[in-house]
Amino acid sequence: MSLLVVGSVAFDSITSPAGSVERVLGGSATYFSLSACNFAGVQLVAVVGEDFEEEQTKLLDSHGVDLKGLQQERGKTFQWVGDYTRDMNAAVSLETHLNVFEQFNPQIPESYRQAPYVFLANIDPVLQRRVLEQMERPKLVGLDTMNFWISSKLEELKKTISMVDLVTLNDGEILQLTGQRNLLRASKMVMDLGPKIVVVKRGEYGAWLFTPHGHFVANALLLERVVDPTGAGDTFAGGLMGTIAGENSVDEQTLRRGVVNGSIMASFTVEHFGVSGLVDLNREEIRARLQDFELSRIYEGRPLPQKKNG
Repeated sequence: MSLLVVGSVAFDSITSPAGSVERVLGGSATYFSLSACNFAGVQLVAVVGEDFEEEQTKLLDSHGVDLKGLQQERGKTFQWVGDYTRDMNAAVSLETHLNVFEQFNPQIPESYRQAPYVFLANIDPVLQRRVLEQMERPKLVGLDTMNFWISSKLEELKKTISMVDLVTLNDGEILQLTGQRNLLRASKMVMDLGPKIVVVKRGEYGAWLFTPHGHFVANALLLERVVDPTGAGDTFAGGLMGTIAGENSVDEQTLRRGVVNGSIMASFTVEHFGVSGLVDLNREEIRARLQDFELSRIYEGRPLPQKKNG
């Protein structure tokens, strides 16, 4: 089944303890698409500038991403400069140039409007609602956001959250959104706003899935080397939503598989700068890492000894 994503396509310049890169392909919709396309067909809606070259378009197209919704406008593509040298869990934003993204007004092509699965990547919550207004009864809508929108447009964000089925937030964001200090209470508060599925991304500690049926905890894969965490959350969301769309199901087992697949896809992203960890992936590599993940969760339990009388 088709999966629509609306978000950003960008050029990133990144510095981390592993080195630095200039103007590599990035953006929330880009990471999401290159992850999700391994599980389902992806339709992308975003905006780029005149500096977005045919090479980048071909890269996305070669992975089967439908680009009818990629708008190209006069001006430059969104650019971000970040530094992870102090803390690999939180980038210092050195420069943010919205460029054509500043005037982004998502126009959903007619052929996309019946997409059964929709993901609203990290953009203004008002724009996220404009996307929903153009859609025709999707089966499931997912949403991601960030601390900037929580701080600057809290009420607008809550209104948008009330209209979706699934929310992905990192642990800091969900605590900020709810004013809570406990992730379980915070997740229940988000579910009270409307969504029935909440996924808390916890970076190197994995991810937590909350549904009306209970919760599920997935560990993150242990990695020897983390190069660049940019886009890990978007990659995770791509694996999760791609699994849901690919299986055309929102049952508990599919959601749990989606969380695991999201964690696996994110592990490939953080090992390289930009999207390069996703570009040359094949199904065998994904399956092998899934097997590693499953083996890491095996515990050979033994029954407790019987209590002796007397």
